[in-house]
Order: sequence, then C-alpha cells, then structure tokens
Amino acid sequence: MVSTRFTEDAGVRYPIICGAMYPCSNPELVAAAAEGGGLAIMQPVSMTYVHGWDLREGIRYMRNLTDKPIGFNALIEKGSKKYLEKMNGWIDIALEEGIRFFVTSLGKPDWVCEKVHAYGGVVYHDVTNRKWAEKGKECGVDGLICVNDRAGGHLGPMSMQEMYDELSDMGLPLICAGGIGSEAELNRALEIGYDGVQMGTRFIATIECNTPEDYKDAIVDAGEEDITWTNRLTGVPISVIKSPGFRQENSWLIRKLLHSRFKHRARMLLNANSFIRLRYLSRSKSKNTAKKKKFYSAGKSVETVRSIESATVIMRRLGESLDSNPKLANQSEDATV
Repeated sequence: MVSTRFTEDAGVRYPIICGAMYPCSNPELVAAAAEGGGLAIMQPVSMTYVHGWDLREGIRYMRNLTDKPIGFNALIEKGSKKYLEKMNGWIDIALEEGIRFFVTSLGKPDWVCEKVHAYGGVVYHDVTNRKWAEKGKECGVDGLICVNDRAGGHLGPMSMQEMYDELSDMGLPLICAGGIGSEAELNRALEIGYDGVQMGTRFIATIECNTPEDYKDAIVDAGEEDITWTNRLTGVPISVIKSPGFRQENSWLIRKLLHSRFKHRARMLLNANSFIRLRYLSRSKSKNTAKKKKFYSAGKSVETVRSIESATVIMRRLGESLDSNPKLANQSEDATV
C-alpha cells in the first residue's frame, strides 16, 4: 500500500482527494468518494445554500453514509465580515462534529490553523506559486494544495512539474491539483514526488453527484481543447468549458475595481453573483444547455473522462493502480524510514 505524508495526515488508504466543488459537492457524492478510500472534502456553502442542509445535520447525514474521513473546505478571502463570521462558526461546527482535515483558500489561514491545531487537526492551503506557499507556511499550514495550469475551478500559471520543482524544498506535503483524471496521470504525479493528488472534474461525472445530467454529459463529451478560462465568475482565472457567447474578461469597470483597493469586495460581489446563478442553474429543469454551459467549470482532465460511474468505484480503481506501481512502493519504503 502506498503511504505518504498526506495519507498519514488524513488517515486514508489512498493519497487522493475528491476536492470541494461549488455547487457539485452534495453530501451523497462526498460520502461515496470517501467510502472509496480517499479523502473527500465537503464545501459548506454548497452544503447549506445549494443543497439545503443545516451544516451540522448535513455532516451527521454523511456520517450515516460512511464512517471514512471527510474534510472541510474553508474559503477565507476578505471582502465580507458577515461571511467570515459565518465561516468561523462553520469551522467550529465541523470541529465539534469530528472533522480534522481542513483545506483553506484565497485568504490568510493563520486563524484557521490556530483553531484546527487546538483540536489536533491539520490544515492544507491552496497555492499557485512560491509567494503564497511561503505565506501559508508562515501561518502554520501543514501541507500545500498545488493548483496548476490544468486545474478545474481556480487555476495557476505553472505546470505540474514546475510547481513541484518550485515548492519541493519547503518541507511540507504537496498535493497536485489539476489535470488528474486517470490512473496514468495519478501515477505520474506521485512518481514526480507529490504526496497526493486532488481531483474535481472526474468526480462531477459520477452517479452520486446530483448536478444536472447535461453538466456531466458536457464533461464526458469535452476534450482538452474545449477547456478555457474566464475571470468573469470570480475575478480570478477559473477553468470552464467553452460555450457560445463565451467572454473571458469582465467589463472595464469591474477590471478597474479588481485592481484597486476595493479588489476584495469586487471579488466577493462576483462570487456572490456566481453563487446565485449556479444555485439556480443546478436546480433548473431548463433545456437551455448553452446558457448553463457558460458556468460549467472543468479542468483539462476532461480528456480522460469518458463515462459516468460511481465515485466509490472511481476512487478504488485509481487507488489500486498505485498499489501495483513498483516505483511508488520504493518511495513508500523511503518515506517510512
């Protein structure tokens, strides 16, 4: 069995994360991915705002579906005092309910580390370059989610290899996030030296994900050349499937605000607008696929996604492919010395 610093931190069999996704992280998907032996991350805004659960009850519902470890995603960017207070309370609830693995993004995670470490938990932080990795390490994070240029959702400027080369000397577990959709890509990431991978796109096209079927079909039907990026959803680059009427940049006014002292508020407004639209589209029975497709986020791993399967089956199959890789068996022995 492949063992890494991440599997030790998370208490899971396989070094694979089913990443948090808005609006796709319904509790059934999170539980099914966790049941497969990797770590699945719940997204609290998705859980409460899209899927209608009280957070505590939602966590307990997932516990009824699986007894495997589940993580928590905390998006902590400045911009709304009310939102940060809400996230603060959500983190407290997650800790009270026994969650011990947290992934932070888009903010300074020092206060999250303080809370989580007091319970014996760990915090991994999303980064796209050395600058943010160093800031995260200064705040006390336990690992880094290395978001590369093939990621779905928010993406970085560097390749999988470039990110590893830039961050491998930091002494923290590194998770490859972006471009992982098959056994071959997973094994390559761990052969490079990563402690694990984070996958999102592959887990949208699953039986347990309750997003509209046309979103899943769009992922199955898409190829790498169909993936582009836009700033219009959140104010920072996010990968999407190309669609009719697609636009990459915001209006001149929004661009100006995003480069001013109001940038955090501008991004919060863009996020709020996207949350509302995605929530509506995730529930809508409309056949207007072209309109919906503007908001379909996906990474370049769509190239290897060709079917809709159970998240549990996908996780197990991916994990088992690592067990038969002799190069990784040697790395596991070295890691335990």
